[in-house]
Order: sequence, then structure tokens, then C-alpha cells
Amino acid sequence: MAEQKKKKLADKKPPLKEEIIGVAPVKPDTAMKNSVLELACSYCQSQDFVKRGTRLKKGGKTQLYLCRACKRTFTPSWFKGRQHSWQVILDAMSYYNLGFSLEQTGKVMKEKFGVEIMASTLSAWLVKYGQLCAYKRMRSFGMKMYSPYEVIETCTLAHRQLYRFRYHKAKTKLILADDFKHYKFNPLKEFLDNVTAETPHQYFQEGERASESPLKFSKTEMIVRAKHNYACALAGLVFQGVSDNKQRHEALQKFFLANDSVTVATEVPVYLRREDLEHMQTQLGFKLYIKNQEAKKDDDANSLREIDSNEIPKLITGHVDFLQIRNGAIHILDYKGAGAAKERPIEQLTLYALALSRLTGLRLFHFKCAWFDENDYFEFFPLHVVYKRGSKRRRIKTIEGIYNLNEQVNKIENLRPMA
Repeated sequence: MAEQKKKKLADKKPPLKEEIIGVAPVKPDTAMKNSVLELACSYCQSQDFVKRGTRLKKGGKTQLYLCRACKRTFTPSWFKGRQHSWQVILDAMSYYNLGFSLEQTGKVMKEKFGVEIMASTLSAWLVKYGQLCAYKRMRSFGMKMYSPYEVIETCTLAHRQLYRFRYHKAKTKLILADDFKHYKFNPLKEFLDNVTAETPHQYFQEGERASESPLKFSKTEMIVRAKHNYACALAGLVFQGVSDNKQRHEALQKFFLANDSVTVATEVPVYLRREDLEHMQTQLGFKLYIKNQEAKKDDDANSLREIDSNEIPKLITGHVDFLQIRNGAIHILDYKGAGAAKERPIEQLTLYALALSRLTGLRLFHFKCAWFDENDYFEFFPLHVVYKRGSKRRRIKTIEGIYNLNEQVNKIENLRPMA
């Protein structure tokens, strides 16, 4: 009797997930090779390749690559068999994620770009390229809050040159509500809500730009971590459909804001006043420096000197390229199209973080700064730049590897971990 009961229970067990779906289980490495975010040779799966011109097709230009391993020219898997240009695909997915239905997205694409897209075609793109659009899990909730025309607040700022401020209101609310550790960032939401109405535009006509500010910071007791993350992968894919280098910056901002799950605003105007910097220097103990004109070499220990209160700039302004909320921190990102590995925008990004900290009332501890391109992503903590504790450590071990702490005030020892 006992054996019969066991047999009956075994017969009642539900089938495996793979049997319900009707497909065989996929190995992790195979799934990664088939991922939209993974670019590899179609023939040998090698990732050692270089660009090899373009091919003009009916749907637009397609980037070709030369594999250094097998010496064959290939087209990325996500380009094969498509009739529309990559830019059309990206724009259609962006409009859909704003809250338009499949049919409405087709009408918008026809009105704005003169391209006819069937609902079934767009649906197939969303399935095939769904990994690009992590916002899809929030889309249904965002649609209940705002219409497709209201979900992103847009404002053109005439700050010596034109900047296009964009703010995803639904995504910001959902991120703050989704994770309890993000609830403390409500002051950031309040600041973004008021950018269009309360930004003192005259400041941006008078103040110095953060990228040109004479303020310097000591690089000791800090490291810059090198990564290759989702931002790099998305940038590489978005740029496949942008032929004009001048349009890359805005195309990247628009796609990140509409499709990823963490970017909440772009081209965010920020500013620092002299009294703000004086408070940070005298009350918070932040170290602010200026270049010492008497120093013989830039790598000299005396190449920087602490700035006097009368030397602090009256006003510093800037615009944050990307503002993200993820993993319990606010991330300030700057895209460097000329090559991230060649850049060292420590001062510029640190000033952005100081400005946002002052404008929102949030601690600098909650901010991270990074600059990136399609190949590299470099990240650091701005608090380690301005606040020195006299650490005796010389090396720091991270997931990526081991980094040496900087010994010179004006030099980053290594952007990449030691082997």
C-alpha cells in the first residue's frame, strides 16, 4: 500500500519548467553567446575583432566586422534578416516603452519618420531585442501614472549653449518605491521635479564651467575602478545606428532614458556658489586645492596648495550627462566620446557630485561618479577625493583585482587593476 501511494504521488508531480515551455534547457554559456548584449564572431564565437567598413542595404547601413581569429568578415546576429535600419528599431522600441501601444507606435513612426511598421513586426523586435529594454518590467506600472506624452518631462535650457534636460517621472517614482534603500533619495526627486520651474538660469551665464574650473583635488587615498558593464554594452549597440558622431551623445541619452531601468534624468543643470564651497571646506573638512604656480613639476608633492577663501570661485556650473539610481547609490555619469581611457575628469565629476549633494541635501557618501564609452567604464567615490582620513593602506582589493592607492596628488596610479 505504501509503495502504491508513493507511485501515485510521483505521478502527480508537476512537469519540469523546460517540459512546460517545450524547449530543452539552455546552458549558461550558450545563452550568453546568443544574448543581444554579447557581440562575437558568427563563425568561431571569438570576441577578438575589429570594424571593417559598412555595407549599404535597403534598411540602411550595416556595420561589418573582421574576426582576427578566423579572418572572416561577419555581421552581428541582431542585424541579420532585418529590413529596417537599426535606428528605426531603436526608436520604435523607445516609443513603445514610453507607453504607446503597438498600433500607436506604428502610427508615430509613420508620422515622424515615414516608416511603416506592422504591429507584428514591432512585437517580434521586442521579443528579439528585449534584453536592451530593462524598463519593460516597469512599463505597465508607469502607464498607470502618466500618458506617453507626459512620462518624460523635457525642457530646453539656454545656458550659453542649448541643453536638453529630460526627466523620466514614472521611472523615478518606481525606483524609489521598488527598493527600500532608495527611499532616502526622495530629495533628489523633489529637486528634479523643480528643475524646469526653479533653475536660476542667470547663474549659467555668469559662472565658470565645472570642466574649466581652477579648483583641484588631491588624488591620494582614492582609486578608480575599471569595469565593462551594461552602459558600455548599450552604448556600443546604440552607436550602430548613429552615423553622425555629433548625434551620438543625444541618441545615447534618449535611448538610456526611455529603455533602461536606472537612468532617471539627462543634462541635469547643477551649480555651486562660493558660500557652498566655504561651508564644505570649513564645516565638513573637505580639502579644496588650487594649482601651485611655484611648483616646478606637476607630479611634485607641492604642485597643489589649499585654496584661500578669497580665491574660491564665485560660481561654478555644469550639466550632468546621465543621472542614475541603482544599488543604493546615485550615479553621476559622463559620456566621453573621444575615448574614456584617455580622460581623467576627476575634478569635473567631483564638482557635479558636490553640487548635487548641496542642492538636494543628501550626503556625499550616497554618490558615485563615472565616465564611460562603448569600451570602458571608470568609477570612483567623490567622497574619497575631498575627504582624507590618513589611511595607511597602500593597496585595495576589489572584484576586478588589486589597485594601488595613489601616492601623488596629481596622478592616478592605474585605471585598471594589476594582473
